[in-house]
Amino acid sequence: AVRFCSVTKHLTTTAVPMEETKPSSPTESSQTSSTEPGLLPGETVVREGKAAILFPSANEVFYNPVQEFNRDLTCAVITEFARVQLAQRGVRILIPGEKDRVVVQLSEEKNGKVDQETSEQPENEQQMEEEGDKKEFITASVGERCEQGLHVLEGLAASGLRSVRFALELPGLKSITANDYSAKAAALIARNAQHNNVSHILQASQRDASMVMYEARGRKERYDVIDLDPYGSPSPFLDAAVQAVSEGGLLCITCTDMAVMAGNSGETCYSKYGSVSIKSKYCHEMALRIILHSLDQRAAVYQRYIEPLLSVSVDFYIRVFVRVKTGQVVVKNSASKQALLYNCVGCGAFHLQRMGKKMSQGKHMKYSAATGPPVGPSCEHCGQRHQLGGPIWAEPIHDITFVQKVLSAVSGNPTRFRTSKRIEGVLSMVTEELQDIPLYYVLDHLSSTVHCNTPSMLQFRSALMHAGYRVSLSHACKNAVKTDAPAEVLWDIIRCWVIMTLKVPCKRRYRLLKLWQFNAYKNGSWGLQQATSRNLHKLHPWEHLEDKRKQFQGKRKKQITDSSQLKSFPCKKFRKVRPLDYNI
Repeated sequence: AVRFCSVTKHLTTTAVPMEETKPSSPTESSQTSSTEPGLLPGETVVREGKAAILFPSANEVFYNPVQEFNRDLTCAVITEFARVQLAQRGVRILIPGEKDRVVVQLSEEKNGKVDQETSEQPENEQQMEEEGDKKEFITASVGERCEQGLHVLEGLAASGLRSVRFALELPGLKSITANDYSAKAAALIARNAQHNNVSHILQASQRDASMVMYEARGRKERYDVIDLDPYGSPSPFLDAAVQAVSEGGLLCITCTDMAVMAGNSGETCYSKYGSVSIKSKYCHEMALRIILHSLDQRAAVYQRYIEPLLSVSVDFYIRVFVRVKTGQVVVKNSASKQALLYNCVGCGAFHLQRMGKKMSQGKHMKYSAATGPPVGPSCEHCGQRHQLGGPIWAEPIHDITFVQKVLSAVSGNPTRFRTSKRIEGVLSMVTEELQDIPLYYVLDHLSSTVHCNTPSMLQFRSALMHAGYRVSLSHACKNAVKTDAPAEVLWDIIRCWVIMTLKVPCKRRYRLLKLWQFNAYKNGSWGLQQATSRNLHKLHPWEHLEDKRKQFQGKRKKQITDSSQLKSFPCKKFRKVRPLDYNI
């Protein structure tokens, strides 16, 4: 280990020219055996994006190829974040393959209409170009060290793949610290930095991630971007992360303990995140709001608050990107941003109860305790009990303006990432979500509650829109319905759907009607008199009942020996059928 560290120290003094590699194609294998120089016995090369990572065949460090989408999305988000942050420092970033998109705007004038062509660039960059004569700006390219750039920390780097990709694919970076507590992982990070010619930007570190962040709490030592992607829960690192990130800096947090956050262990979720999770159909969005609540609560201790930029639920994990700022006045709004959750165990209707209340009185804000609860002892729709969950983050979980910038950059440069199509799909769905509506209903669950066929999503959404309510889908669930309509409106629509389809009776509308007659007669005759010759003509369904009884009397004693008479015998086993039905 001592010999390896000395080599790393020597490499940081000289900058080696970087050899650009093309991103792998979607059909290309991400892991291949290689005989490249510098490989130890049993090592392979894992290629992802522009990075080529030395990876041992034994499972000594953690590498998950499934999370390539996670790393691609992180690169796209940090790129747009760097574009905004560095524009304030007089730095303009350049992305390979990215071109200025031309948009035609129609402006109406008094004398007519004039077509104007403007390049779609961020406002900060346009302001810099307008002030180009007064102030010079610096251009930052990929792979180059920028003295006015961002300081990035990856607290749990493992093989260093994510940090190497940052160095190779993100412009405007001053330094990247790839930290891991494992000695083998730290040594592998340094070797990967040397192998990819990014040792002038990336430094390996072998320390406890919390201690690295706690020591960077000073204003001059803070990191602009902190990425935490642990194997499990990030809760042990959140307190240090909200302190070590710079003013307006970016936190990138991944949670893979979805069993805890989705309601399987509510008490464990409370001990880690300060919120009780419950089992529900909207558990994935609730998990996002739980981690945001935990971040805001820990930041408020240090007079800081969060601004969510993007929060997504993907595959088996959730990922949030938040900015952290400082402001004692804004922190007072923290209580009104959190809410308790009442969930009905029968029909799934839910209600939110804000933790605090704020009212505007001129130039000042008045804060008070919230009043509640918003529900009664039992559900007004099905009569079942309520579960109490939360508190959760009740404000918007996305910054639509920022998400649209990321989406525009990814769609304008589709060859940059191998998962560009999926990123476009997820971000497009995010931009269409109702931002001021927490949680959602699932259409399948609504129909299964009343045991009816599920209406199409188009029909259900159209019914809500015709009733005057807003409705959207959700990226967290396929059949999710986010709407500002109250629960009673949803159930009214479902009841109308039941009546239209005529499949099953609606319990609420017909619960007082006797649909099926009860037989009160012990002999099972349903009130019919005994069939005699006197009243036989009154019993129309059984006019020949007595004749049939006489015909079947003694049928077991009178055996039929002629097989030709069997088919004419009125017995259920010998019904008249077509000859082709017999397979003899």
